[in-house]
Amino acid sequence: MSFLRFFNQINQDELALSIHSKTVLDVESALQSNRPSYEQFLALISPAGEPYLETMAQKSSQLTRQRFGNTVQLFIPLYLSNKCSNICTYCGFSLGNKIRRKTLSINELDREVLAIKKMGFDHILLVTGEAPGTVGVSYIGSVIERLRPYFSHISIEVQPLEQEDYQALMDIGLDAVLVYQETYDRTTYKQCHLHGNKTDFDYRLTTADRLGLAGIDKIGIGALIGLANWRTDAAMVAAHLDYLEKTYWRTRYALAFPRLRPCEGILRPTSAISDRQLVQLICACRLFKPEVELTLSTRESSTFRDNVLPLGITSMSAYSNTHPGGYADDIISDNRELEQFSINDNRRPEAVADAIRARGLEPVWKDWTHCFSHSPG
Repeated sequence: MSFLRFFNQINQDELALSIHSKTVLDVESALQSNRPSYEQFLALISPAGEPYLETMAQKSSQLTRQRFGNTVQLFIPLYLSNKCSNICTYCGFSLGNKIRRKTLSINELDREVLAIKKMGFDHILLVTGEAPGTVGVSYIGSVIERLRPYFSHISIEVQPLEQEDYQALMDIGLDAVLVYQETYDRTTYKQCHLHGNKTDFDYRLTTADRLGLAGIDKIGIGALIGLANWRTDAAMVAAHLDYLEKTYWRTRYALAFPRLRPCEGILRPTSAISDRQLVQLICACRLFKPEVELTLSTRESSTFRDNVLPLGITSMSAYSNTHPGGYADDIISDNRELEQFSINDNRRPEAVADAIRARGLEPVWKDWTHCFSHSPG
């Protein structure tokens, strides 16, 4: 049993037609529902839903405050390596790009950790390119063991792994895994992923199932907005999430809304989404799944992040480097030749925290502690 079985039964052309056939009556029915159904979610993200954005935003904000209070979790990504064995048309780490490759050594890792801790972060996301020979399970495990004493929450965004690998990493302190399908459209996926293990659409799609079976605390999913029709991809993300919640109900879930950003070798978005439509999508996800964490990264501008923050966002990255290293030297804008994509909001952590407070919310650097901590070995 996996999501793949349900996925193969979905006709995405018919799904797109269903979204575009929704009427204002469908949208109004969804807005009146205490718990919108999947069909009602489709109405909320449809063109017919766009004129109702203000109503959606008000209800989304109210639901967010009810479930999460006034808190916004802050985290920081730490890129460990930009080495990658895949060729992906939208990624700066793609094997075909002529960039300088780098993997953090233990000494460099220690310097980065000390710099990150001085900034106040207690939640960290470890990111690597997909290069199992260089940054495989052994390397990732050694990094988690080294970082466990310093951070209360450790997430990873790396290549898909086997269930037993996730269980081994959980045993030494892994809390959450982010795994984005990029796009749920098989044809577009094939056009964007030209070489490497990432060409295996089915294996990537079933990664969340392996995580659920492993008993991970939190899974983050999403689609890279701009690769395929954003409404259809959003509908597939929602279907995936709905399946996961029902199947692995002990696990918590998070959604992210990454838009294509400039990088080395980048293709142009084939399905652009406006700021207003992205707000529509975020609010629709909050109405559909009030308990799910919604994350907005530094891909977005400071103005957009500040304005959409009160409407449903519960987690934000800050002062992100998308290349290996840089925090220790307090350099965000340099080393562009190493980065995965260019960030849009380069404010320092304290400035992001101030912006959160200015909207009547409270930035949270640490929101929980392990009751049963693992020995750092």
